[in-house]
This record gives sequence, structure tokens and C-alpha cells, in this order.
Amino acid sequence: MNTLKIAIQKSGRLHGESLKILKDCGISINNGKGQLKAKASNFPLEIFYLRNGDIPKYLRDGVVDLAIIGENLCIEKGEDLPIVQKLGFSKCRVSIAVPKTMDYQNIKDLDGKEIATSYPNTLKRFLNQKNIKADIHLINGSVEIAPNIGLSQAICDIVSSGSTLFKNNLKEVETILESEAVLVSSPQLNKEKQSLLDQLSFRISSVLRAENSKYVLLNAPNNKLDDIIKILPGMKSPTIMPLADKNWSSVHTVIHQDQFWEIIDELKTAGAESILINSIDKMIL
Repeated sequence: MNTLKIAIQKSGRLHGESLKILKDCGISINNGKGQLKAKASNFPLEIFYLRNGDIPKYLRDGVVDLAIIGENLCIEKGEDLPIVQKLGFSKCRVSIAVPKTMDYQNIKDLDGKEIATSYPNTLKRFLNQKNIKADIHLINGSVEIAPNIGLSQAICDIVSSGSTLFKNNLKEVETILESEAVLVSSPQLNKEKQSLLDQLSFRISSVLRAENSKYVLLNAPNNKLDDIIKILPGMKSPTIMPLADKNWSSVHTVIHQDQFWEIIDELKTAGAESILINSIDKMIL
């Protein structure tokens, strides 16, 4: 029987959440401490814990079939690799930062400057698009220290909260791209492995939809039902059930988190009462 081989970061910001999403998909991983490889007990899946920067090459060579990596790494080292789906966690951006003391006005201020980065391909493409000529210094790790030791006048690196930049007296001036964790596949999948990938992707989609949605139950007077239903975005249409009081009904629906509070406010204004909110474990369409 075919087994999918999936790579995740051996350590780093994606490691824990990558394991969590597999667990949320109902996949049980027999994982001993310090192992570089582990097997799932209830799904044909084998996990390889690899160094982040090596994963695109392993995908390309067919050593692993799938990987959970940052979109930023995919753009830097694996633009030829197909992204199966975005996973919604480990969001960050690749940005250019300069010392706080620099009087930065616009992108032209980088012309002729030295920029230190771990993302030379991404940075080079961005600078070329902006017609900026700069010297790129490749650094692996601790990029933010480069301006302080006189190696460069700017850096290009991953930014999440911005606290690391702040601690090193740097300010973010240009955002090159937004990134999040993505599921990426090897171009060498056979038909059987593609079928397993489709099953895994279906499970992941169900988990992600559930994480981004809330199940809402509310009571509404029947004479206001039409107005309330117009507010609800629902999956297809809300479920409406009569209550013991014949003048009232119970309405059940699903609301996406991005719209949640605005819709709740509208529902209250329209006459909805006793609104209950539940988390959703899985959501299958």
C-alpha cells in the first residue's frame, strides 16, 4: 500500500502547529522524542522532520511527497512546487527594515545600499521590479544584527510582531510579501498518492472551515424572521424551528469569524434574543 511522506520543520515556528493540524484531522502520530521520522497509526502517512531550508529540494527530488512550509520559503526556493492549500497559521511577512535613525522616504532610498538577507531571490525580484540597484549580502540567521555591526544599511527578513526589529533599533519600511503556512506537494506524485493527498486535503479543509466559523443559535419573534434571515450569511440557508411559544422560532446558522461581531450586532438590532455561540469541531460541505 502506498504511504504519503510528509515533511515538516524539525524545529521552528511551524513545527507545533503542523503537528496540531494533522492531529485535528484525526491522524494519530507515533512520535518518540528526538525521532527524525514517525508513522501515523490510522492513516497511510509518514512524517519526516527536516531542516526547513532543505525541504523544497526533497520535494523536488521526490524524497517526500508533501510538506508544510512557509509560503515565503516556497517563493524563495520552490516556486515550481504546487501549493495544494493555504493553512492559515504562522502568518508573517517578508519585509525590508532600516535603522530607526535613517531618514527613509521611499524605496529609492535603498538605491546603492547594502542589504543583508536570508531571502536573496525574493529580495532580488522585488528590487528588480522597483528598478533599485543594491548589494545583497546573504546571511543565514540573525539578519537583524547586520546594520549594528556595519555589514549593511538595511535588512530583508521575516517579520511577525515586529518585536525583534524594535529590540535591534530597526523599523519596517517595505513589505515584499505576506506569508502563511502552506501544504505543498512534490511534482512526482503517482495516482495512488494523489488519491491519498485528496483525502488529506479534504480533512484539512474541513478543519480549517470549522476553525474559521461559529455555530449560532438564536430565538426570534416570527414577525421579525424575514429581516433576521436577510442578515444571516449561512452555509445555504438557516435552519428554523418552532418554539413552544407559537409566536417565536429558533434559528440555527453558521457565521464566519471575519464577519462575526458585526453580524451579531445587526441580529440584536433586528430583534434576535438568547443568542448562543458554539465552536465547530469539523465542517464538511
